[in-house]
Amino acid sequence: MSQFKTFLCISNYFKGNAFLTSLKKQGNRVYLITTEQLREKPWAFEYIDEVFYMPGQDLDWDMDLLLKGVGGLMKENKIDAIIALDDYDVEKAAFLRENFRIPGMGQTTGRYFRDKLAMRIQAKDAGIRVPAFSSLFHNEDINHFADTVSPPWVLKPRSEASAHGIMKVFSKEELWQKVNELGDNRIYYLVEQFKPGDVYHADGLQYQGKTLFLTVSKYLATPMEISQGGGIFRSANISYGSKDDKAIKKVNESIMKAFGLKNGASHTEFIKCHEDGQIYFLETASRVGGAHLAEMVEAATGINLWEEWAKIEDAVAKNKSYTIPKTRSDYAGIVLTLSKFEHPDLSSFDAPEVCFRVPLDYHAGLIVKSEHQQRVLDLLDEYAKRFTRELSTKADAPEVKKFH
Repeated sequence: MSQFKTFLCISNYFKGNAFLTSLKKQGNRVYLITTEQLREKPWAFEYIDEVFYMPGQDLDWDMDLLLKGVGGLMKENKIDAIIALDDYDVEKAAFLRENFRIPGMGQTTGRYFRDKLAMRIQAKDAGIRVPAFSSLFHNEDINHFADTVSPPWVLKPRSEASAHGIMKVFSKEELWQKVNELGDNRIYYLVEQFKPGDVYHADGLQYQGKTLFLTVSKYLATPMEISQGGGIFRSANISYGSKDDKAIKKVNESIMKAFGLKNGASHTEFIKCHEDGQIYFLETASRVGGAHLAEMVEAATGINLWEEWAKIEDAVAKNKSYTIPKTRSDYAGIVLTLSKFEHPDLSSFDAPEVCFRVPLDYHAGLIVKSEHQQRVLDLLDEYAKRFTRELSTKADAPEVKKFH
């Protein structure tokens, strides 16, 4: 079926050019709604039929204005699918789908991929292991949590797209102090037991409710550590078929089933607790992972998550079948930091395994790939040390936290 479909894509962040390009190459009409602040970014304009700009960013969008704007567009253009390219856009896309009765993830399912409280409740109800948690609605629930769950704890915003706004708390007194400081905004937070452990991420593709592709990687320095103390962000995929690989894939399968993600990309985080060695679910998102993890996954496996996600959306809209390309089983890792130079010179990082240089101002970042896992880990260690000595800087926390 060669008939074109019309896709409306939403992004509050500059990302997804490979997705937009792939959609267009399937012979579709592609519209993009983004924020006025990203007007000058190098979007793949030759593959986008029209770009619409909204005032404000993230939570600042006027949803009524958005609804009426899309309503105006739909007078002459039948929209077949609405796609959220970033975390902040999941609710916006679900809101539009619900209003215009367009197929895809609705607001209830969307919550499971945006609202950390909804995620935890749904996972717990499905028998998936999660750290002990409580909402902050009811004083008695907070007291019960503080009296029965050993600290430290973390206060987390329910719907931030990164490690933004997370506060570590060490006593009941301090917890109540923070809750009271939040005032009426306490309803937008949850409290959770902090479990020291190794943090993993699983990046996958779903089609018709089945996981077609999933690769498991381990943060060698986690986004939370980076956002709260600066430093060098690192991640690398783990041994294929290892015990952790199998365990995380099994839990991920349960998450996707319980949360109802039928088609698209997912980025899910887990912690392997030092205390008991168990895998705990942390959070998930119905999007491609940020911080150039997609390029790392492609270096290891040959799968471009953005391109294949677009092909899945195309197949769903046209009611045709989709087959994932053959995957490789190599190893890759990323090392990334804020840089004191706008355009750091990375030419001396010249190992043959270097396959990608991160093209962001005031960032230094490299992806390395090899058939040998140890070579990847050794290079990441070596380059992280050199980044610290030669290039790294720290910024005020809000600058560091946008790991979209």
